[in-house]
Amino acid sequence: MDWGMKNRISRIIKPDGRTLMFAVDHGYFMGPTTGLEKLDETIEPLLPYADTLMLTRGALRNYVSPAADLPIILRVSSGTSIINPMLLHEGISVSIEEAIRLNVSAVAFSIMVGAEYERDTILGFSQVIDEAERYGIPTLAVTAVGRGLERDARYLGLATRIAAELGARIVKTYYCEGFESVVESCPVPVVIAGGKKVPEKDALQVACNAIQSGAAGVDMGRNIFQSEDPVAMVQAVRAIVHDNSSPAEAFELFNELKR
Repeated sequence: MDWGMKNRISRIIKPDGRTLMFAVDHGYFMGPTTGLEKLDETIEPLLPYADTLMLTRGALRNYVSPAADLPIILRVSSGTSIINPMLLHEGISVSIEEAIRLNVSAVAFSIMVGAEYERDTILGFSQVIDEAERYGIPTLAVTAVGRGLERDARYLGLATRIAAELGARIVKTYYCEGFESVVESCPVPVVIAGGKKVPEKDALQVACNAIQSGAAGVDMGRNIFQSEDPVAMVQAVRAIVHDNSSPAEAFELFNELKR
């Protein structure tokens, strides 16, 4: 691994081996998501507490100051919207040259394992890896499984391992029962997706379970920016990721910090 690749990964995954990724890329397939209607107003107070920011190039250009000192993970896949039943049938939508111009620390691409269009997403991601590796840019695989397949250790482990075997430097997947086996069978860092909005206490419990099961961190979006107090929530999640706080301690911190 060359210096540039190591440097970019070290900006994403901190010296303790953990990372708190803040995902606000939902607009590329969900449009004006609740909580992100005015994206700049939402994310500005949260940036001091996140380790990385994951978003699209349009959002980066229009909502984030170039002076912001935060590693960027750029989504480079798209192709469908929330109203399309072929959700996540994605292809390459941003070139590696654009990623370099935007000075990003990593690029993210979604693969769908176990769907009829599985091959398209896997080959598209393989192309992104080839191009990104040429310039020392890490790739983050955003994994999902086809409809009808359970989000369990069997299928999430399959998707995670496939992504790593293809050459992903970091893999994002969902937390599940038996998550230890998913992490143990993956040779690169695994972070969990925050998923749909749930009560703050539940989201903190899942984050803690994942960390205790060996996850390198969380990539949380809606459970932060749709929280009743996003600034308090991001700090509570950070306490779990970097301070090894228990869910109860983190929830107590959340309540103390609420405006």
